[in-house]
Amino acid sequence: QLQLVESGGGLVQPGGSLKLSCGASGSTLENYIIGWFRQVPGKDREGVACIGGSDDSPYYRESVKGRFTISRDNAKKTVYLQMDSLKAEDTGVYYCAAGDGYFVPDHELGYTANEYNYWGQGTQVTVSS
Repeated sequence: QLQLVESGGGLVQPGGSLKLSCGASGSTLENYIIGWFRQVPGKDREGVACIGGSDDSPYYRESVKGRFTISRDNAKKTVYLQMDSLKAEDTGVYYCAAGDGYFVPDHELGYTANEYNYWGQGTQVTVSS
């Protein structure tokens, strides 16, 4: 069974950068759509980015376009989220998730997986001066 573990979170000043990693065990990630989500206490979880399909198309929520980059290294069974020009509103617990289905239209990202079957435990990102 696929298991996901996030790492790379931490405290960073506004304008700084962090690179999150989502490592897989139990299976490779090649055939999965991988999504990054974040959640702040008291608010709904929101999609941040996802990647997948035959051409590994990336999709981003509007507020992170141009600042975040999602990428995949199948040999290392890892998906990354490079986060630059971080803002206070990027603060939250970041989760990665994997779906073995297909893309569907999504109001947050444009497209996302029809279902995410596997989730990591999350990593905290705090953007503060």
